[in-house]
Amino acid sequence: MTVLSIIRDCLDALLHPSARYDALMRARHRAFMAPRLLGSLAAFAAFPVYLVLRGAPSAIEVAAFAWLIAPILLSWFLSRTGRYEGAHVLSSLALAGLIMAIAATTGGIESFAAIWLVVIPLEAALSASRRVAAFASLLALSCAGLLILASQLGWLPAGDLSAPERGAMTAFGVASATLYAAGLAFGAESLARTSVALLSREEERYRLLARNMSDVISRHQRNGAVQFISQAAEAMLGMPVAQLLGHGLFDRVHVADRPAYLTALSDAARGDVRSVEFRLRREPTGSERGQIDFIWVEMRCRPCDQDQRRDVTAELEVVAVMRDVTDRKLSEQALDQARSAAEAADAAKTRFLATMSHELRTPLNAIIGFSEMIAQEQTLMLAASQRKEYAELIHASGQHLLSVVNGILDMSKMESGNFEIASEPFAPRASLMHCCNLLALKARENGIDLITDAPQDLPVMTGDPRAFKQIVLNLVANAVKFTERGGQVTVSAAASASQLTLRISDTGVGIAPDDLKRIGAPFFQCGKTYERRHEGTGLGLSIVKNLVALHLGELTVQSKLGEGTAVTVKLPLVYTPPQAKPTESKIATLTPVLRQELQDRPQDQPALVKKSA
Repeated sequence: MTVLSIIRDCLDALLHPSARYDALMRARHRAFMAPRLLGSLAAFAAFPVYLVLRGAPSAIEVAAFAWLIAPILLSWFLSRTGRYEGAHVLSSLALAGLIMAIAATTGGIESFAAIWLVVIPLEAALSASRRVAAFASLLALSCAGLLILASQLGWLPAGDLSAPERGAMTAFGVASATLYAAGLAFGAESLARTSVALLSREEERYRLLARNMSDVISRHQRNGAVQFISQAAEAMLGMPVAQLLGHGLFDRVHVADRPAYLTALSDAARGDVRSVEFRLRREPTGSERGQIDFIWVEMRCRPCDQDQRRDVTAELEVVAVMRDVTDRKLSEQALDQARSAAEAADAAKTRFLATMSHELRTPLNAIIGFSEMIAQEQTLMLAASQRKEYAELIHASGQHLLSVVNGILDMSKMESGNFEIASEPFAPRASLMHCCNLLALKARENGIDLITDAPQDLPVMTGDPRAFKQIVLNLVANAVKFTERGGQVTVSAAASASQLTLRISDTGVGIAPDDLKRIGAPFFQCGKTYERRHEGTGLGLSIVKNLVALHLGELTVQSKLGEGTAVTVKLPLVYTPPQAKPTESKIATLTPVLRQELQDRPQDQPALVKKSA
């Protein structure tokens, strides 16, 4: 352990608690106490030598040496109170009193001690306080004026020193004052170096903090130009920080979000705290050139310095903290989609109840009513022809109920994944013609021309013939149902190398664009429930869509309101069942989804189903 470290430890033990945790204040307290304690100890050590050389001291000399105890008292005052500026004021008063005492007995303003008056403001400069420096300057000038006035009025005793002695004492005063001033200069330089080192260390600490934060810290001009941005921007945007300076960051803001971005910075420059969310274009590592990927960013900005608002000439700056909130935005979108799905499910439930109420009650009322009439045929005296008519109505109502129940059961099987395709070879033309013949009578009754265009050379296809007939029957029945009298329904078929294309077109009422997006949803019927003009459960197209998807086919619906509808079905000529999935593990896992895939996924239709107007 060196002597300097021992002295520093002793001084640190004397420091006031308020200065022990502030490095700069601790250095100032040490700089104040160290020279005074050492100077007083050196003066007391030199006092015996002075007595040997000088002899018996005078009263003034004893008083001057006794005055050297004042620095020790000042150090004790600072150690006990921690009042740094007050200690400097007392030090200036003590030094001025000592100088006045010596100068008053050694020639006044011409005394060798008068030169020490210039040291008083220099010493006060170490306090880093304008008030203390101004007080010390006025004190030194006041002391000089009193010495001049006292000398002019003859209040001071005349000096009894000879010219050589007076010159020697003056030289001693100048040399000692210069050495003391040099000590003050070195002390000021040490404090300045300590201040710069502490400032540099503090800046490095904040720079390290900004470099290791996941949030991006930036400083902007009022027009949005970036003057500083932290290294976290490289990880967020995938590009060097240097390219984001100036207007580089603004160029990456989504065009639609730029007004909100600039407005937030402008408001923050006026003193407000603003928060804004906008999209930033990023370049993921390894992505192809030209690929565009935007992330959502939340930016909170505030004025960089409150004092800038007082200076109208100062350029306004804003400090901002940006955070990637893309995951939160995706979660919000998922919640919105889930809410929309829940609302759609609730609407589907309402439609289901309304539809089933009509489709079940009407035939059930007919069955109950006509069966009661047959049961009371003797009372009502029904003829044989009437009983036969009632039996036919009961049979038709039962068939209608059976078809409704079968549709619901088929739909339930498809949605649960339990509907099995019984694949076998069959002739699609014969099945198509059979379905059209079944519906030809109904078309004639409605005054509609049903035209069938099926080439004789249609190849044999492999699939489920029952599902194929159900697809054709549902589509042709819908076309006939929604075509007005005098209209036309055309059923055509064509085959290519690998698939069969069915096209059912009509000149009916057509479908509105909003309803077209929801075609194929279970229990959905175009128009409002209370405006029903045609019977049905709304399961026909939904069943068709699922059967086509089970056959790995494709369904396309094209329609214009008032002009008709065309439905195109493309089925593979050879249906190949998908391979069975391996037994799934009981351990639940989460599969990450790319952000772009989540944003581009259709919300209201599964794969293999296309709809266009």
